[in-house]
Amino acid sequence: MSFFERLKTAASAEWRAYTEHPFTNAMADGSLPEAAFRHYLVQDYLFLIEFARAYALAVYKSPTLADMREAAAGISAILDVEMDLHIKLCAGWRLSPADLEHAPPAVEMLAYTRYVLDAGMRGDLLSLKVALAPCVIGYAEIATRLAAHPHANASTNPYRVWIAEYAGAPYQEVAAKARAHLEALADRYATPAREAELIAIFREATRLEADFWEMGWRVR
Repeated sequence: MSFFERLKTAASAEWRAYTEHPFTNAMADGSLPEAAFRHYLVQDYLFLIEFARAYALAVYKSPTLADMREAAAGISAILDVEMDLHIKLCAGWRLSPADLEHAPPAVEMLAYTRYVLDAGMRGDLLSLKVALAPCVIGYAEIATRLAAHPHANASTNPYRVWIAEYAGAPYQEVAAKARAHLEALADRYATPAREAELIAIFREATRLEADFWEMGWRVR
């Protein structure tokens, strides 16, 4: 069993609560209220800003030049590509850049991003990447599941663009590379003595990701 699969198995209850949250299921069948999705989009924009900070921390925590380059590529992808795509997606939901930049951060967004940064500050690069894994890798798994829903790609489903973006080949490749890098780090730095600590980080990060969905789900 791979390192990531061991993490998922150890946190199976939290992983199911996150990847099968009612918010995601409602996106698949198109029944999610617009207000819930708009709230999520705003907070996800703020999340991306903090996500870039986490990758900047990954550069600092990187023990090798190759690791530094991998983290730097992540920063560029977020700041130069993903945030622009997110702004375009938000425009389709009548959310302007000013709406995004001036929105107050939700407690759930702050809780998760602060946890990730704290895990990285206290630990090494592997600890940080374990904390990031539920988001980076989890979104690919969630979108793949949602894309298989019979109504996911229907023209009447307002969430089909979001599903297609994360289920599409470009993002799936991003997630696959993140998983491969996580496995490589685990091969270097994950010892049996550390595994319980790393599982605890993964479990908490996954729980906080589920809270992020719940934040949007409550706005109905």
